[in-house]
Amino acid sequence: MLEIGTYHELEVKKLTPQGAYLLSEEGEILLPRKYVPSALKPGDRLRVFIYLDSEDRLVATTKKARAQVGEFALLNVKETGAVGAFLDWGLDKDLLVPFAEQPVPMKKGEKRLVRVYLDRSGRISASARIERFLNNERIQLKQGDEVDLILYQFTDLGAKVVINGMHSGLLFKSELYGRPGLGSRLKGYVKKVRDDGKIDVTLKKSPAHGHDLSRERILKTLATTGGFLPLTDRSSPDLIADVLKMSKRTFKKAIGGLYKEGYIDLKEEGIQMRSDRDKTHQD
Repeated sequence: MLEIGTYHELEVKKLTPQGAYLLSEEGEILLPRKYVPSALKPGDRLRVFIYLDSEDRLVATTKKARAQVGEFALLNVKETGAVGAFLDWGLDKDLLVPFAEQPVPMKKGEKRLVRVYLDRSGRISASARIERFLNNERIQLKQGDEVDLILYQFTDLGAKVVINGMHSGLLFKSELYGRPGLGSRLKGYVKKVRDDGKIDVTLKKSPAHGHDLSRERILKTLATTGGFLPLTDRSSPDLIADVLKMSKRTFKKAIGGLYKEGYIDLKEEGIQMRSDRDKTHQD
């Protein structure tokens, strides 16, 4: 069965002044002329996105949608109207978010995280009610598993995140380095799956792994700044987070280890990377 709101590879049946007609299980689908590649011919196969036009007819496009049905996306609010808000999702026909699917009224020009879905009539729509599409009843995750995260709500404890597009989890405030915004996509790890189905996540694979990544990030940043960083153990936590995306505690531990191993010098005004000769001399 042809799934609306997704990509399909279809065969070209014929070319007409209106465009190319593609073969599908639902019959022939028009790819409008403006999207037809110049060298296209009958028998070719083409990857297209299938959706409904303004008259609810199946239509194909070679333009790239910013999200398929079943996916989450941070999209720009293009207009608001009598039936809801319309989002720019990369296609000629804008994506509707009905008023009932807006927990907070949308405003033109803002970006909102939504989930693309098919409504009861089979039309492609979007919803900002993120948790409606998440389920924490049948969790197959375990501690340490790597997961994909999308931030969707800030709380007093930190940020609620979508885990692998299907579960809800919590990323604690202490992990929000660099002030990521709503809709940010991050790699994370399962920290704990609680008995009540709640999931805690972290951005660090393990304490040792996180420490190694912090050291590597400092060295790479030094390499791109001429070997010097104007950061010390007296720098503000916000400045350290902005420059290195880590907490001040992690920063102090990392530079302490790098200093002991001869990679850096700790100067009054900042961190100085040592030359190979200096490091070899200390070793």
